[in-house]
Amino acid sequence: MLAIVHSIALIGLEGYVLRVEVDVAGGLPAWEIVGLPDTAVREAKDRVKAAVRNAGFDFPSRKITVNLAPADIKKEGSAYDLPIALGILAATQQLSPERLPEFVFLGELSLDGSIRPVSGVLPSIAAVAGDGFRKAVVPLENAGEAALVPAMEIYGAENLSRLVRFLTGEEEIAPFVVAPAALLRDEAGEELDMADVKGHPAAKRALEVAAAGGHNVLMVGPPGSGKTMLARRVPGILPSLTLDEAIECTKLFSLGGLLAPGQHLVARRPFRAPHHTCSSVALAGGGRVPRPGEISLSHKGVLFLDELPEFPRDALEALRQPLEDGTISISRISAAVTYPAEIMLVASMNPCPCGYYGDLQKECRCSPLQIQRYVRRVSGPLLDRIDIQIEVGRLNYGELTGQTAGERSGGIRARVEAARAVQRERLAGTGADCNARMTVRQIRQFCRLTPDAAGILKAAFDQLDLSARAHDRILKVARTIADLEECELIEAGHIAEAVQYRTLDRKYWA
Repeated sequence: MLAIVHSIALIGLEGYVLRVEVDVAGGLPAWEIVGLPDTAVREAKDRVKAAVRNAGFDFPSRKITVNLAPADIKKEGSAYDLPIALGILAATQQLSPERLPEFVFLGELSLDGSIRPVSGVLPSIAAVAGDGFRKAVVPLENAGEAALVPAMEIYGAENLSRLVRFLTGEEEIAPFVVAPAALLRDEAGEELDMADVKGHPAAKRALEVAAAGGHNVLMVGPPGSGKTMLARRVPGILPSLTLDEAIECTKLFSLGGLLAPGQHLVARRPFRAPHHTCSSVALAGGGRVPRPGEISLSHKGVLFLDELPEFPRDALEALRQPLEDGTISISRISAAVTYPAEIMLVASMNPCPCGYYGDLQKECRCSPLQIQRYVRRVSGPLLDRIDIQIEVGRLNYGELTGQTAGERSGGIRARVEAARAVQRERLAGTGADCNARMTVRQIRQFCRLTPDAAGILKAAFDQLDLSARAHDRILKVARTIADLEECELIEAGHIAEAVQYRTLDRKYWA
């Protein structure tokens, strides 16, 4: 007898309905899974067989054929255990197939018949919502994230036997309901406070400008000067995530299997800080069927790269596309996917291998050639995509032990949110949400300069030998500074400050 159960397959964040066709026929006992299954899918034979028996059902000693259709697309993961088991029960008439067409099913089976959580549930459910399905059965631990999709009715299943009783009408399982707005508010929590950082008023100002416009930042300074401490407090001055942004981030974390137990929503802006030994695949994403890497996992948040020159060259060059386009494309033999990557890059580095070039208190022991080789590990094209470059010097004893408290992150965030609100209104309908995302046409339209400001920009362009990209990025930063000061036109002071943030490469890279 033939039974058909529906599930979901993902390629990147794009999903499609998968038909799990199970045929149980006479003949010698055998079991075959076809439809380009990977190792995890083929191993479902042993998991499903033990789970069906231990859940109190009979496993047929006949020829079983399972087809995962469409058969020309690679299937991976353990999420098809549950639909395969239900197909076998329906094909052997231990389960009435009448209600099966109403649902899509996802879940991994334990040997005792319990249903274990799987990754990628939220993007899977979101991908098929509206494709003729309004109900889904997922593992109970995944029900919270799946319920974020408003168009679907989600049922969380604990084990196979109870699910079968629900499908036969012997037991009720209530739909899982969440309040996304309340979840976003309750799980946001506290961020690290900028007031904890002593001194560094110029660096704090630069980070405020960066947060207000979504600009990328590079901090250069000796070891122990506070670069990492500053970077870790950047999420606290960024605007809070909107519900749509939080769901976008949650999809990526769900796909990567990074949601903590009991976590249904990523309520804070992501802050990812990969070690400098990470590979280009770990940073950009990849695998046989490409998974999101650290760049995509930082979507709508901060990607912090400490010790920037120590990262592999190919890993750093992988940053070029996402910094420019806000997406990252990964091509492999089995699939080509595009993930969102609207990130704010915050990078830090020492000025030389020993870290003390230019330091007033400690002598640098590096030769000029060593310094040049070190800083040139960061290529010119990548450096050109970093809008703000600042020096972070070491604090003296008085600055470190002073009692004067710095401004708290809440006050800085209020100014940042006001500037972002102006940008959203200005850029409404353009697809951009902050100044850093403006296109060339939008720069020409919205970055209007006073005559004095235009004169300063022309002089800087000629004297600093700026590229066209650097010219446009100075205009974007100046537009952000003007927004912070609630100015409609970009004035001379705004341009002067923006140009100042582009001069550090002349000191170290020239």
